Amino acid sequence: MPTNLHLPPQPNAVLPGHVPIAVSFRGGHPENIHHGSLAVVDAQGTLLARVGDVDSPLFTRSSLKPFQAMPLIAGFAETLNLDDADIALLCASHNGEPMHVDRVALLLSRIGASEATLACGSHVPFFYGATGQSPEPGARFTRLHHNCSGKHTGMLMLAHALGLPSDGYLSPEHAVQREIVSSVSHFSGISPEHLVRGTDGCSAPNYALPLRSLAHAFARLTLTAPDPVYGQAPHRVARAMSRHPELVSGQSRNDLALMLAGRGDWVSKVGADGVQTLASFSRGIGIAAKCSDGQLTPLMVAFISALEQLAWLDDERRTALASLTPPALKNAAGIEVGVMRPVLTLTT
Repeated sequence: MPTNLHLPPQPNAVLPGHVPIAVSFRGGHPENIHHGSLAVVDAQGTLLARVGDVDSPLFTRSSLKPFQAMPLIAGFAETLNLDDADIALLCASHNGEPMHVDRVALLLSRIGASEATLACGSHVPFFYGATGQSPEPGARFTRLHHNCSGKHTGMLMLAHALGLPSDGYLSPEHAVQREIVSSVSHFSGISPEHLVRGTDGCSAPNYALPLRSLAHAFARLTLTAPDPVYGQAPHRVARAMSRHPELVSGQSRNDLALMLAGRGDWVSKVGADGVQTLASFSRGIGIAAKCSDGQLTPLMVAFISALEQLAWLDDERRTALASLTPPALKNAAGIEVGVMRPVLTLTT
């Protein structure tokens, strides 16, 4: 397991300069103000548009998963007979639906591992919260149902492919995590010694990146030319995710809605506590956003507004994304009392 899981706040830590991105109004008056930031960057690293603070390191959480899977896909996808659906699941924050759980178990079996080998812990599948349903009485859930079980399976497969023991695969000193650091550094442009490290909810190391670096990393996934280090793996990872959004997320989830709305042109990845990324293959442009209070609803309100301002939406896409924005707020008597609106303006 990783060491130094919890460190005290840095006494001189500088807080990010987030700005209001979404506001809920009651009686036409602002009630709750949600702050955040957003960066739009092309594959060459040019910052095209911004909102708020795009330079302070912010934890990427699960938006990092394509780059955590990259060393495995680049080096061993063929050896391990990984198809696009497998690759999508390795990058997933999945719902714990049968299609997710069964595929994770199958991938583990290929390397002689089992659910017990996963070090991610377990939780009630995201499916229930996303769909508003409740588990059946007495339902039991395993580590296979954890939304990060695909990512952890990929890490175990990389250890196996490298001929290394799986014990301690989450330790920052393990070769698996060192390979991931190299990947994150390569795509973000931040040297390993300057990466800010923390521990994710699934116990894996996670890294804080400026939004401009995270958006640039996602933009690089859209390139068809071979990457100098990882070859065709970046584009393959992104295409696999875009082709199988149901495996990346699941029913009633924002990544599924975004990628379906993109009609094959978008790859997206959410991160816990208010992170969202997206890249367009046809444009070679990436977007990375953070809602500072970690809430998904205002994040989506702001993110869809940014897509609108970038002129990436048509009527079909607006309709497809309508479920991600909240309806008017009503009280217990059914009276309409408020509404949430985006307040961000992209600047160059």
